[in-house]
Amino acid sequence: MIGMLTGRVESVDADTALIDVGGVGYEVRMAASDLGRIHAGQEARVYTYMNISQDAVTLHGFLDRDAKKTFLQLIKVSGIGPKVAQSLLSTLTPIQLAHAIADNDAVALAKAPGLGKKGAQKIILELKGSIDLSQIDEAHTAETAVRQPVDTGTEQVVEGLISLGWRQQDAQQAVKEAITDNDINTPLAAEDVPRVLRFALALMDRGR
Repeated sequence: MIGMLTGRVESVDADTALIDVGGVGYEVRMAASDLGRIHAGQEARVYTYMNISQDAVTLHGFLDRDAKKTFLQLIKVSGIGPKVAQSLLSTLTPIQLAHAIADNDAVALAKAPGLGKKGAQKIILELKGSIDLSQIDEAHTAETAVRQPVDTGTEQVVEGLISLGWRQQDAQQAVKEAITDNDINTPLAAEDVPRVLRFALALMDRGR
């Protein structure tokens, strides 16, 4: 089983990233929130879960250990497969998801595409007693304290697109393509932010 990959990000698509590890390209399915944190040319460490089915072998990836741990808990719930678990992690962070389960908040869980209210209630029923909120909150606090956030400037562009009515996932993808297609370096210089915004808007308008 492949539990972790460390390599160069070759490309990022709407729901996958291609990671080059020693000349071998691994296609990894990831949540939109994680895909928004990486870009082509970046070195990345991705924690992975290999799903083997009748039709395919699929790698699911996570930038944080907590996200992978949450994913593994979710797929243990009857009727919840890797695709739905990944959808949940694209909709809620592991901490938000844990609190939603603890608070019996099926409405918050059901916002994930492909889940539905019955699936949300099943997750709450089967996982509520197995999640220790105190440990999750402590781990998040410790991780936040040591993590060095890197503002690449792309977040500002994505927020601008969202304010214009575009979906976050579409905005993130357009910004990545705009940067790659026009050979713009990150972190973005101040003068590059409006340029990337114009390029991304042009891409999204063409995709309508």
